Amino acid sequence: MNIECMTSGPKIITQDPPAKVKPVVGDSVLAAIEPSILEDSFVYVHCSFDNSWKDALIRIWKTTFLVDRGSGAKSQLIHAENISIAPLWTIIKDNSTHNFILIFSALPKSCTVFDLIEEIPQPGGFLVKDIQRNPRDVYHVTLA
Repeated sequence: MNIECMTSGPKIITQDPPAKVKPVVGDSVLAAIEPSILEDSFVYVHCSFDNSWKDALIRIWKTTFLVDRGSGAKSQLIHAENISIAPLWTIIKDNSTHNFILIFSALPKSCTVFDLIEEIPQPGGFLVKDIQRNPRDVYHVTLA
């Protein structure tokens, strides 16, 4: 995700250190999904971006992946909800939290730990390491 603040000229800020990640627990809609069929399912990453800047812009690149730490297999970004895909930008209200969802293709059944990586040709891509897989493949990430 690129973040740009327009108050003193363009500035790109990188997500460092890695964001906090916590799995969703007790989601009644997903509770009925049988874990054995998850390989043919999608992975949902709910993201919250805490904007402490003025006039911030964010976007996500199609070159954002989930990468299985064991095999190196990449799950592709399928859909992004409530955030623009590069080269477009999403305007974020000053001092607010912006929520968006990233939907990825399924991870390998053998995957137990993965990384969320935005591979971009400029500074500002983010990396969230060591996300522990859960049976529902639904995750919450807070980006500060």
